[in-house]
Amino acid sequence: MDVPQLRTILQVAELGSLSKAADRLRIAQPALSRQVRLLEEELGIRLFDRHGRGMVVTEAGKEVLRHAQRIMQELDEIRATVADEDAPLRGQVSIGMPPTVSDILSVPLVSAFQVRHPEARLRIVSAYTGYLLDWLHRGELDVAIMYETRPVRSLRMEPLLEEVLFLIGPPDSGLRPDLPVSFAQVAALKLFLPSLGHGLRTILEQSAQIAGCRLEVPVEADSYSTLKNLVESGHGYTILPLAPIHRDVLVGRLVYAPIEGPTPSRRLMLTYPTDRATPRLARFAGNVMTATASDLVRSGVWSGRLLAEG
Repeated sequence: MDVPQLRTILQVAELGSLSKAADRLRIAQPALSRQVRLLEEELGIRLFDRHGRGMVVTEAGKEVLRHAQRIMQELDEIRATVADEDAPLRGQVSIGMPPTVSDILSVPLVSAFQVRHPEARLRIVSAYTGYLLDWLHRGELDVAIMYETRPVRSLRMEPLLEEVLFLIGPPDSGLRPDLPVSFAQVAALKLFLPSLGHGLRTILEQSAQIAGCRLEVPVEADSYSTLKNLVESGHGYTILPLAPIHRDVLVGRLVYAPIEGPTPSRRLMLTYPTDRATPRLARFAGNVMTATASDLVRSGVWSGRLLAEG
């Protein structure tokens, strides 16, 4: 087993085709096929299922690929360690974010990488906190922004910001940013919210308990874009952070009002695994996301309280 073989199987897995991988690596396809076959023989397993449409990674192959990715990242990190601190870096970094955060931070993150590390490859994963936690543990993510959970010894969680949640309504609802609505009033509305067990719903149920009321939710949807579309079409209201709907508010598709008694909020954490060294690309991504979040809070686009300075 050697580095070229590991690089080969990673490229074949990504592209799903020997011919495409051969083109990218500039290696003759028969030689590439031989590398894969030799590695399979050495490991005693089948890494790929071959069919007419290309190559599909087997379950056993997925485990091998996870280790191969980590080895290649370590090699990239060795090169980065001896390189000039200001030199552009190569390699891949995997970044996880909740959907509402991804919509805010993905564009500035990619822009920063294209300027500072144009040859680096970014993998941005948008998913809920439970999935991000699992992928961090399994080594599939190098860094993630996620909502606060119970402390985990294998992760380093750095507070980023406390995000305020607002009542979101259609344009004709009469909601105004200078006219707060009590949580008891909110509970009396027709609400579209995520399902029970979702982090945002848990926060809202706890707020309802404090307010001494009960939420009536005729429709549950775990997709925030679905919630937004239902509200925009005039079917009811939802509760979301302001940042991901900022443009919708500016053009008049949605309106919002603060909630009080209590004001629901949630904390965002910048999270790194502690069972392996943090790659320089992951540290760069974390710094960019922290600085961007700070700028958006200061400009009023992201309503909340900064817990970290970027």
